Amino acid sequence: MPVQQPVQAASPKSRWVAILLWLLLGYLGAHQFYAGKVGMGLLYLFTFGLCGIGWVIDGVSLFAGSFRDRYGLPIRV
Repeated sequence: MPVQQPVQAASPKSRWVAILLWLLLGYLGAHQFYAGKVGMGLLYLFTFGLCGIGWVIDGVSLFAGSFRDRYGLPIRV
């Protein structure tokens, strides 16, 4: 009998949309709002992406595939 691998749930949000929002309006937190993270989105909005540091970190996590939505699910490809 074959061993079944557990299926990991993924967010219904698109990584490409999140990357596009990150590139265009990431310093205002648009990608955070898109992922459902309103608190982080507001923080980015008022601090301009945590003075750019948070914007860079989120870019790395988006391209690496480790960016997660509000529920902790990975953003799908």
